[in-house]
Amino acid sequence: MGWVAGAPSKRLRRWRRLNQSQSSADACRITRVSRHHCLGVLLLQVASITIGGALPNSDSSPAPSVVIAPNGTVQVTRVVPVPSTISAAAQDKLGKIKVAPQSHQTVQERRSEMDKSQAKQGQESLELYPAKLATDIIAGVPVRVVTPPEITPVKASRVLINLHGGGFRWDAGSLSESIPIANLTGSKVIAVLYRFTPENRFPAAVDDAVAVYKEVLKTHKPADIGIYGTSAGGYLTAQVAAELRKLNLPLPAALGIFAGGGDMSQSGDSEAIFDLEGFAEPIDPAELTKLDLEYIGSTDPKDPVLSPLYSDLRSFPPTLFVTSTRDPELSSTAILHRAFLRAGVEAQLVVFEALPHAFWHDPKLPESKEADQLMATFFDRHLAKTN
Repeated sequence: MGWVAGAPSKRLRRWRRLNQSQSSADACRITRVSRHHCLGVLLLQVASITIGGALPNSDSSPAPSVVIAPNGTVQVTRVVPVPSTISAAAQDKLGKIKVAPQSHQTVQERRSEMDKSQAKQGQESLELYPAKLATDIIAGVPVRVVTPPEITPVKASRVLINLHGGGFRWDAGSLSESIPIANLTGSKVIAVLYRFTPENRFPAAVDDAVAVYKEVLKTHKPADIGIYGTSAGGYLTAQVAAELRKLNLPLPAALGIFAGGGDMSQSGDSEAIFDLEGFAEPIDPAELTKLDLEYIGSTDPKDPVLSPLYSDLRSFPPTLFVTSTRDPELSSTAILHRAFLRAGVEAQLVVFEALPHAFWHDPKLPESKEADQLMATFFDRHLAKTN
């Protein structure tokens, strides 16, 4: 099993290659050094200028080199060891990542693959975090309803809304993102199975999430509601909050934006360094400027709902941002976090060491357990304490 499929990259390139083994991040040109090196030492070449063919695998470490173009573009060769600052399980996981080949799957084939993967991850999550699963239709939108084995009276009025990852194209998280949080918070989680692109472009997914939220508002106070998502779902969480503000609807008590950002108009620095697995595939610098028009459609890429970085963020609810140092969305997450701070929003950013994009979809990792508990504690702190 890889890490997780479905980063919400703005770049169509990523969608075409996304999820070879269910995981990832982004880089300008990355080649793995010999598999015989300790736990997968990596050779990294980063550039947004012309780069020669990828260097072949070799048992000898390359000589470090740096070339800086007059415009600041950097071409660099590095050896990146697996750090001892992460758990032994995470070190072992990094060493098992393989270079990802070009994927030629259709969207439907990938969706089928991801459904099977999500079912497996869901079962692994249930083994660690028991919960009850059900399906439902809310405001005409299909949802999963995940409830903990027991809900105490003090938490009976709470509900969390999950907007899963999957590149806006498939379900890479409705179970793995919801089961641990439902169990750890002792609260019901509604995972919105929103409409996918390319069949449905922006704002279809936003509209589905808003419809579910409006229906939940009929029976719950805003102070009892939290919205969160990973990867594409992180972007979607920010988009939904911006749309709620636009509609003059009450905002939820808290947001969770995990491995996601708020700008669909351009790449962040980390997208030129990491792929979804960290260092698993070459990256063509020319692809970094291509927008995901299958999702964006004809909308202005800087539309304040599509790209909430350009929205009025003042008085947004307390928000937790989580990412990792080998995540292509590291920059996007950090940039949106800073924008929240500038707007006076209570916003916390937690960055995990050395792990790829949305690593918490592997529930067994010690770092995943820590991340899930961190998320749960945040919602426990910010949702209403009593009925």
